[in-house]
Formats: sequence, C-alpha cells, structure tokens
Amino acid sequence: MTKALVSRTAYPAPAKPPAKSIKTFRSALNYLDSLTNYERLLRPGIGTPKMGLSRVQRILAALGNPHRTYKTVHIVGTKGKGSTATMLAAMIRACGHRVGLYTSPHVLDERERIMVDNGPISEPAFARAVAAVAAVTEKAKVPDPTYFEVLTAAAFRHFADRKVDIAIIEAGMGGRLDATNVITPEAVGITSISFDHMAQLGSTLEQIAREKAAVIKKKIPVISAPQRPNVREVLRDAAEAAQSPLRFADEEVDFSYRFEFSRVAGKHARICLTTPQSRYEHVQVPLLGEHQAVNCSLALGLLDVLKSRGLTIDDQTAVNGLDDVKLLGRMQMISENPRILVDGAHNAASVDAVMRAIGQNITYDSMVVIFGCQKDKDIAGMIRRIQVGADKVIFTRTSSPRSAEPSELAAQYIELSGKMAQVGRTLSEAMQIALGAIGREDLICITGSFYLVAEAIRKFRTKPS
Repeated sequence: MTKALVSRTAYPAPAKPPAKSIKTFRSALNYLDSLTNYERLLRPGIGTPKMGLSRVQRILAALGNPHRTYKTVHIVGTKGKGSTATMLAAMIRACGHRVGLYTSPHVLDERERIMVDNGPISEPAFARAVAAVAAVTEKAKVPDPTYFEVLTAAAFRHFADRKVDIAIIEAGMGGRLDATNVITPEAVGITSISFDHMAQLGSTLEQIAREKAAVIKKKIPVISAPQRPNVREVLRDAAEAAQSPLRFADEEVDFSYRFEFSRVAGKHARICLTTPQSRYEHVQVPLLGEHQAVNCSLALGLLDVLKSRGLTIDDQTAVNGLDDVKLLGRMQMISENPRILVDGAHNAASVDAVMRAIGQNITYDSMVVIFGCQKDKDIAGMIRRIQVGADKVIFTRTSSPRSAEPSELAAQYIELSGKMAQVGRTLSEAMQIALGAIGREDLICITGSFYLVAEAIRKFRTKPS
C-alpha cells in the first residue's frame, strides 16, 4: 500500500517525469504527483483553463477509445455517489458479469479507485495503465493533463484490458466538465444534490444541479434520488431537452423503507421498491443510515433500467450480492476500545446524514466529535450539523494543504452554537483530548474530511495490540 494522499507534498508540483520512466507503482504515483490535482488545489474555479473535456478526449482517442468497448453507468450527485456505485456494482457482479468500478476519492491507496470484480487494480497493472496514458499523452502532445484525467483514462484502459462487461463510473467533481463525461452510458444515476464544491460549480443549488445534469445524454434513461423542488425542475428540464426518460425514486418508482433490529443483523434498514418489471421486497440495506436506504433504492432503480436494456439480471441473486458490500471510511468502526467511528462526510448534507445515522444505529452515552475540514467547504453548514449529535467537539487540522485552521473552526462553532469547543493542532493531540473525556460507553466520531479519516485509519491499523 502507498503512504497515500495524506503524506503527499503540496504544490508546487515536482517536474513531470517522462513516460518511459514509469516502471513501478511508486514511479506511477510520482508521475501523478507531478500533475495538476484539483482535489488538492485551493479554490480552482469552474472557468479555470485546465478544466474541459478536450484533453481527456484526445488521450482516449490515442489509446483507441477503450471506454467504448464495454457498457457503462454514470453516477453523479453531491453525496452518496460512491455508495450507490459500489452497491450497484456488487449486485451486477453477483449475477455473473465482470464489472469495473471507478470511484473517488481514495482513502488509503489510489488503487481503491479502480476495481474489477471487487478487487483493486494490482500495483503492476496500475503502473502499466498510467505509463500507457503518459506515453500517448506525450506522443499526442496533450498539454498539461490533470491528475484526474490521467487516472480516468488509466481506469478506462484497465477495464478494457480486463474485458469487463460493464463499468460503473462515478463522476469526480460536478459533471459537465468532469473527465468522466466522455462516456455514453446505459443509464445515469443522480444521487442527492446539495451544496459542495461551490467555488467550482456555483453558489446556488440550481447552478450545481445544472452542472451535474449536463451528463445526461440523448435518450439515455435517468434515475434520480429524491431531490428538492428547485433541483427537480432543473433535472426535468435537462432530461426533457435530451429526450431522456427521468424517474425519481420517491415519485415514479414505488419506494419505501423502514428500520429494524435483529440479533443477527443488528440495527438496519430494509427497503421495498416496485417498478413495472421488478419487485424488490424487504431488501436489507448493507450500509448504515437513512441516506444509504435512499442510495440503495437508486442502485436498485438503475439495476432495473439495465435489465430493461438487455443485461441479464436475476433479482434475488443480485440482492444477495449486497451482503458483501463494505466501504472504507464510511460509518466505519475502526476501534472498539476506545469506540471510534470514522466517516469521510465533507459537506453539510453528508455531516447531517452521519449524525442521524449514528443516532439511529449506534448506542452510546455521549459522543465526542473530532472534526477537520478543507477551508473551501461550506464550513458554517457543516458546523451547524455537528451540533445534532455531538456532546463535545474538538477541532483539528487535516493533512491537506487546503485544511481549515482549527482555531478558526472553533471560533465559528462557538459563535454559531453558543457552546464551547476545544482545539487539537494534530489528530494525535485531538485524540488525547478526546480520550481524556470519554467513558467506556461513549463514542468518538472522526469526520469532516477523507484526509482526516485516512490518517485515523492508518493510526489505528498500526496501533500496538
């Protein structure tokens, strides 16, 4: 495993190594580190010259357009994309199809982003894919390819090499100018749309929704999670312009869910979803939280569309595939003594969903939240949501160059909530404060950033037993 994104240096980027020097996984990462990475830049605006589809289109053309050799599904939205994509991939895979899965960001290792049949790309295959992309980029003289463009092209190339039947593709940022928006999918899934990446996508929900709706292709079916009225209107307009059928999970699809408890499964949600050709009854959602019930219904809706478009799917076999779904860094308990849960929620809606999911599914006396986020996020919105479940809050830095200052976060929290907060300059310092404040039945929740979650997971993986 690589030391991952938390240990990478900030910009300025190192000089770009030549493609012929990419022989190993480490050298592939060095090449990627030399590229512009919008996941690490401060406030890259949507009008930034580097954003656009022309470069990735040229790269893919030079590779022989590998993304056209298999079917795809495109998943966009603000929160729940990775969960929805992972659940859909698991169900299709259970039915005997070879499935590629492309998601972002990674938590511990870039290879998490490129999966085939539930396994990450190997280090040698990762190096080969990146080297192939780098070589054609040099030969075609593609100017300044970005980190995400190269990774996307490498994923598409790897899926073609592995001869997948279908690939589930999660958009990175937005949709219109996202490097993944070069595919013509069998279906488009739109998860819940809320405020995030506002510097890049716009300051209103309508602007954000328009950026994401721009992935809708002519006459391609669209399934959407429940949305706010103004977002629904934007999505309906985009679908109508593209002559694409659009269904919302809480309207055109008969969908319901409820929470249950059993000795075997513990607390969990079950959903029912009925369409003209499918009937899914009392399906157990493999991930915790009301939001995951919605994400699971979206995955089932997309599965139904794929069935109607000729993919061989047995409903019960597909549902059985959900049993194997696990997601790193999402509602993940990384320690039982002390009890520590991590979640990479990094916008207001996701933090709210996590606080609610903890309250619904985990028993505790009091909860200490260790929180760190990036300075270009909706900090006020996230801080307001922390109050829902937190009995004590400790603010800290993430290991990203975009990290917000914990003292400023604490000051804003005190001003908005009227409650006290503490500051730990590092995660280790924040953990020491938290450990001094909890009892056996209390819970520590670490959230606000995947950078922070990655650091926490790594810390407890290496903790002496």
